[in-house]
Amino acid sequence: MAQNVMITGTGRSYALGYNMVLRYLENGDNVIATVRKESPELNELKETYGDKLFIVNMDIGSTESVNAAKKQVEKHFEHIDLLINNAVSVSPDCDKEFFDANLDYIARTVDITAVGPLRVIKAFYPLLAKSMQTALVINITSEAGSIGRCYRTNLIDYGMAKAALNMGTMNLVNVFKDDEKINIFCVHPGWIRTDGKEDNPAPLSSYEAAEILRKLFEEKRNDKTGPRFITNEGVEYPF
Repeated sequence: MAQNVMITGTGRSYALGYNMVLRYLENGDNVIATVRKESPELNELKETYGDKLFIVNMDIGSTESVNAAKKQVEKHFEHIDLLINNAVSVSPDCDKEFFDANLDYIARTVDITAVGPLRVIKAFYPLLAKSMQTALVINITSEAGSIGRCYRTNLIDYGMAKAALNMGTMNLVNVFKDDEKINIFCVHPGWIRTDGKEDNPAPLSSYEAAEILRKLFEEKRNDKTGPRFITNEGVEYPF
């Protein structure tokens, strides 16, 4: 039976979000794809899949925008079975070392990357609660957000934001502990060529990674007792 899947951050054809949209459409599911601004690539995909793909503009850095998007979605969908929080932001100084980076960029990165998914979960919870199965929430995180295995001297804003997202996820694990209608994980999606460049040494294309994750999410849908921070292989990763 087709499920209703909502995925944030889906506008770039070479990146993970778009390819997750594509994988779920290929699987026969209905997909709600959110973008901050119009995506020609997604529009082309809609020409192929028609009503199976619903595109909505949503800025996860704005509670007002998220709530407005929810009102649009609920006009077309009675429930959501799977929410994938994939949208992310990094600063222009992300790759710079500590003494060269503008630290004033960090707050916005954390607001969008960590607080943004929480805005989405809060707004769309009523639709998740109406799922006929256990509704699953996946927060796409990164090994860069692991405090226990931190080794970098750059990616300060990104790493801090993903660590904050991991904490937010665990807070919601506690919130939904006794809620049989919802389950939540944060998932490191693996090393992926999310820039679309062939000379990128990452072993997985976004299209390959998306299918690995699609299968993993279904395996984990009803797992309420296992580790909450996992890799794309379902293995626990240290916070």
